[in-house]
Amino acid sequence: MASIPVIVKHQGKKHEVEVDISSNGETFKYQLFSITGVEPERQKILVKGGQLKDDADMSKLGLKSGQTIMMMGTPSGDNTNVIEKPKEKIKFLEDMDEAEAAQLEGATPAGLQNLGNTCYMNSTLQVLRSVPELQEELLRYADSGAGSSRSANQISQFGLGGLGASMDLTGSLRDLFKQMGETQQGFPPLMFLNALRTAFPQFAQKAKDGHGYAQQDAEEAWSQIVAQLRQKLQIKNESDAEKKADVSWIDKFMSGRFESVMECDEPAAKEMGEEPVTSEDSFFKLNCHINVETNHLRDGLAAGLKEQIEKRSELLGRNAVYTKTSKISRLPVHLPVHFVRFDWRRDTNKKAKIMRKVTFPDELDAIEFCTDTLKKQLIPVRDKIRDVRKEEIDIERARKRQKRMRAGEENDSDPLAQKEPLQKKKEAAQKKDDANKPAEPEEEIEYKTDAQIEAERAASILAAKKEVLSLVSPELAADEGANQTGLYELRGVITHQGASADSGHYTSFVKKQGAKDPVTGKRKAEDGKWWWFNDDKVSEVDAERIQTLSGGGQSHSALILLYRAVPLPTVDEDVEMS
Repeated sequence: MASIPVIVKHQGKKHEVEVDISSNGETFKYQLFSITGVEPERQKILVKGGQLKDDADMSKLGLKSGQTIMMMGTPSGDNTNVIEKPKEKIKFLEDMDEAEAAQLEGATPAGLQNLGNTCYMNSTLQVLRSVPELQEELLRYADSGAGSSRSANQISQFGLGGLGASMDLTGSLRDLFKQMGETQQGFPPLMFLNALRTAFPQFAQKAKDGHGYAQQDAEEAWSQIVAQLRQKLQIKNESDAEKKADVSWIDKFMSGRFESVMECDEPAAKEMGEEPVTSEDSFFKLNCHINVETNHLRDGLAAGLKEQIEKRSELLGRNAVYTKTSKISRLPVHLPVHFVRFDWRRDTNKKAKIMRKVTFPDELDAIEFCTDTLKKQLIPVRDKIRDVRKEEIDIERARKRQKRMRAGEENDSDPLAQKEPLQKKKEAAQKKDDANKPAEPEEEIEYKTDAQIEAERAASILAAKKEVLSLVSPELAADEGANQTGLYELRGVITHQGASADSGHYTSFVKKQGAKDPVTGKRKAEDGKWWWFNDDKVSEVDAERIQTLSGGGQSHSALILLYRAVPLPTVDEDVEMS
């Protein structure tokens, strides 16, 4: 029996093997199985001409003494097919109560019943509830009525707390969000509605026909609720080294800052020595002003950062027109954007709706509206994040292509491809020349395993993410509630259907979050779909539905957008390459 000694390289180790050239590929694989423990069906052996097949004739492979052969594959292990007992007791849906079922992955969130023209409030609350940090902070809030009677607490479990419990708006919001998390049914927000009307009587206005309550503006409800939360929801100022007084949660996570310059438009004032006036102001939403030239959100935001004001000029001794130009010096983590669609008309005494179509992006780059100082801090981070995204996309494409090639769906070179006669002639001449040349010793080719390739890809992404973190300025890194990337992703939309603010119908859309792992607390990847909250009716819609909310008529058009900062990458864990 003739045999040839070869070296089989597997997982960094070299094995000397005697190959029986009278046998086939399957016999050789079993020979390697006895050495490495890798089952024949899990082996990939690379030889001249490609991957070794079971029926390959070993004598026709042209093996030479001392030749190195690459083998890939890992043993299946003894415990692969062993069914283990579940660590936690399995609980079936039929055995769960309503609160437990509401916490399941994929459960439909609770809607809110319309209690008579309260769709403006319902849509506002659903978008506010989409902010997870706000929900967590509300759970820590203790209002002055915490010691209320047991009977009042029992009433509040049914949404009726407003009939006897505390009128504290923030406490009512905390209780409402908690109750909504324990059901999948339409919930009656009576307690919160009564608290809202007590705190802000404008929302208790009766309808002109005398039947029930009047419709209200969702933007006004949003602003009043946020203003109340700003007063009540105080947190420790841990980001300040001097441990100053507590700060408002709203100021930290939903408040930005403007740096503004106001100067007179008239040259005479400048010639007389009137200096521009600089100021700093906080904002809790950006306004998108709409005119005949507004086609995109960017146009409206740029218009909202420049306004003309008529006021008295002391040097001119009369009123003059001033231009106030604002730039953003701080971007918050959560950024509401208000489409100024309602304009008061004196002839009808109504807030008429501006129907113009204004498109908005799923990802908003807010850097162009910032001060030069903030731009210098954010641009390097933003650009590197985009580089990382591109690299991740390229790696995923390469992985999919490699998978198709393994499945035989795609090849780098097609052996069956038609060749030109001249090309065939050249190849024949080249083969003849090669045959006349003396045989050269084959170089040892080291092939990378799939695991090695994936490890290199993961290391490359990890290094890029670490570079992103190194680009963040210390000032921004210390501000927990600020946007540190300059980029925002759309998370919620409040829409209006109709011709005026005092009529029509409000709904809201909220992007679905990935399911939360109960052990690690981390969320899984999102599926890109959205929840549509139409009072107590809740349905799932595709992302394409959001692009239809740009306006252009009396149909559903965006009134308030809620953007959330694109976060910095995390590098405290292995990079997932799934």
